[in-house]
Amino acid sequence: MARDDIDPTILIIDMAHRARTASAILARETSARKASALMAAAQAIRDAQSDILAANALDLAAARANGLSPAMIDRLLLDSARIVGIADGVEAVAGLRDPVGMVIDETIRPNGLKLSRVRVPLGVIGIIYESRPNVTVDAGILCLKSGNAAILRGGSEAMRTNRALHTALITGIVAEGLPADSIQLVPIVDRAAVGAMLVAQGLIDIIIPRGGKTLVARVQNEARVPVLAHLDGLCHTYVDAAADPEKAVAIVVNAKMRRTGVCGATETLLIDRAYIGAPAIVTALLDAGCSLRGDEQALTLDSRITPATEADWDTEYLDSICAVAFVDGVVGALAHIAAHSSHHTEAIVTENAAIAEHFLAVADSAIVMHNASTQFADGGEFGLGAEIGIATGRLHARGPVALEGLTTYKWLVRGAGQVRP
Repeated sequence: MARDDIDPTILIIDMAHRARTASAILARETSARKASALMAAAQAIRDAQSDILAANALDLAAARANGLSPAMIDRLLLDSARIVGIADGVEAVAGLRDPVGMVIDETIRPNGLKLSRVRVPLGVIGIIYESRPNVTVDAGILCLKSGNAAILRGGSEAMRTNRALHTALITGIVAEGLPADSIQLVPIVDRAAVGAMLVAQGLIDIIIPRGGKTLVARVQNEARVPVLAHLDGLCHTYVDAAADPEKAVAIVVNAKMRRTGVCGATETLLIDRAYIGAPAIVTALLDAGCSLRGDEQALTLDSRITPATEADWDTEYLDSICAVAFVDGVVGALAHIAAHSSHHTEAIVTENAAIAEHFLAVADSAIVMHNASTQFADGGEFGLGAEIGIATGRLHARGPVALEGLTTYKWLVRGAGQVRP
């Protein structure tokens, strides 16, 4: 099934049927067996480091030749440290509590029926993603640990790297006796394969897209399968009048510049008009290489700031660019966020506990932070081991989606001969 000339629909149907068989096995597998398979996969990734780096070098050369942006190159890039980090992440997931079989709650009805809700896998999960080859590993291992089979469709720009990582993963899990079809990688780059996944009702249980706005919008518009996704990472950091100046500078610079290409990077900086430390924040960002696009008050702080347009308040730059606006306190900040946020991550910097609690309660996003960088919006940083994505909707899961987010539940009813009157 690896030929490039195969019909994408036939390919996806075949992969989905094999994934369904594998998912039935994984759903009954023990936690210890799954953990052992993941530990073996981690070691296989370390053992394959030279092959993975060689494949990544070819992908990087092609990406540069095709004019990919620096942010996209950074997402694609693997080095020895990142590969070690990927392998360490696999081991971390192996050690996490298995959600399958976890009892959510129990009750006994007046008629003696014993009811419980128990976590079970979702089944077959399709993941469609771009650029980041680490998603191949993160998505695959989270699905396996939670008893699900995965069908992975990575971007063409990371094709060689994804294949090398996938080969290592399968080497490890097969060595421990789990099915090779537990984690499948779509072997063709034909975009029709994406379309086939999106309409595979009854074959794929849920689709999770990770990538740019165009990809996610297509998935949400065309899918006939349930989708768990976020369209933009339009994150805000608000610096309140009661912010500590030293904390404010450190948090804002990190939130924007640590890695500009991640979805948790701050894209808009909001500053209370009454805050006296604004010049220091602006200078620190500019000196760090960030281009600023500001409103009228921001323009007065530094000649290097360019005027912002209305589009800037709704732009996910994923680059060293930040929009800056001054607002009338926390109320003004929350109003701006309500009008422009993608409901991903918002942060407030303040030493006023009451204002902080008001912001945490009112900001309607999946993740809301106080005195912390938005770059912490990450499953690993939340102690989840890894994440398969960040969900900004209201149904099923919200925020970093990891093991529990990849399960649903079923009701177990235990009786003693009761019949309904």
